[in-house]
Amino acid sequence: MAIVRWNPMRDLMSVEREFNRIFNSLDRKLGFGESDRENEEFENAVWMPLTDILEDDNQYYLNIDLPGIKKEDVKINYTNGQLSISGERKMESEEKNTKYHRAERSYGKYYRSFTLPQKIKENEINAEFKDGQLKISIPKSEEAKPKQLEIKVK
Repeated sequence: MAIVRWNPMRDLMSVEREFNRIFNSLDRKLGFGESDRENEEFENAVWMPLTDILEDDNQYYLNIDLPGIKKEDVKINYTNGQLSISGERKMESEEKNTKYHRAERSYGKYYRSFTLPQKIKENEINAEFKDGQLKISIPKSEEAKPKQLEIKVK
């Protein structure tokens, strides 16, 4: 018996793909088309890695779960305010004479993109990959950092 994994994110991604396809075709007709490579990666994705997004006074942080993926198999791109993470998690080889009772992990291509604020230091974006965790730090520019002004009461 073949195992069919139900993935609710796949249904949401397919709806988003259809909307993107419609809007991208309009963009191309009007001359505002995006990068076809980025659209292709999104359309071929099977799953999206879970991500925590944090912020402090100086930086934004993305903590992305990529268990079972090697560092060299992770692609990170930054273009026109969009940070994208993509790659593929390959399925482990199946053992003969065994059968799955449950398969919950996602395999195949993944893709995730984030629109970053305009006021960042693009050249200082830093990524670190360790133990299946991708940590990206994005420094804020001086204009984006919160300022405290002392107001005198008369």
